[in-house]
Amino acid sequence: MKTIGIIGGMAWQSSAEVYKIVNELINKKLGGQHSCQCVMYSVDLDPVLILRDEDNWEKLADMMEDAVKRAEAAGADFTMICSNTMHKTVSAIKDRVSKPILHIADVTAQAILDKGFKTVGLMGTKFTLTQDFYKDKMERDYGIKILIPDEDDIAFIHHVIYEELDYSIFSPESARRFVEIIEKLHSKGAEGVILGCTEIPLLVKQEDTKVPLFDTTTLHAEAAVKLALED
Repeated sequence: MKTIGIIGGMAWQSSAEVYKIVNELINKKLGGQHSCQCVMYSVDLDPVLILRDEDNWEKLADMMEDAVKRAEAAGADFTMICSNTMHKTVSAIKDRVSKPILHIADVTAQAILDKGFKTVGLMGTKFTLTQDFYKDKMERDYGIKILIPDEDDIAFIHHVIYEELDYSIFSPESARRFVEIIEKLHSKGAEGVILGCTEIPLLVKQEDTKVPLFDTTTLHAEAAVKLALED
């Protein structure tokens, strides 16, 4: 079994979910008392948010590089950054680290293509929704058209992620509004919707809507386990 390097803390709630999922999957596949061989380096979220709000992606890239290298030094054979937004730094750091970084957008795109979908909606932070690093990768590398919510909905999603979900506040009203946004994207032509923030699946589940959802937290964890068990 390869050792998974989990870069967490963004926020810790979803990182804990990733740790839970990878261990459950390994046990399901191998049986007995098997669990996931992994190391986790968890960053302090507050400095990350300050640099993000300053639009200082160069320093954020340095921070992610340091985190990945610490995981590699602890024995990771590859790493996964447990944050959709922080994947904006991957293009800058992938050639500065020793081991592969499992990109969350690649994993999600493959799941979309496996469904035969060509147009999907995207929910996430305002950075993921309004900047090009995620949408362009989907469209350029996989031919998947991305639809995003309107400006008011983007602001609402962003607020809920950072002012509620990051504080473990799971409001039924926020969940209801998220489902409305998902169904609005569906009405505009989205065949499914990407939950493109690792905290969103803590609030909204597939059973809440008939629109197919792509839970990036789970998809990322499943892909990491698959890679860890490959010969």
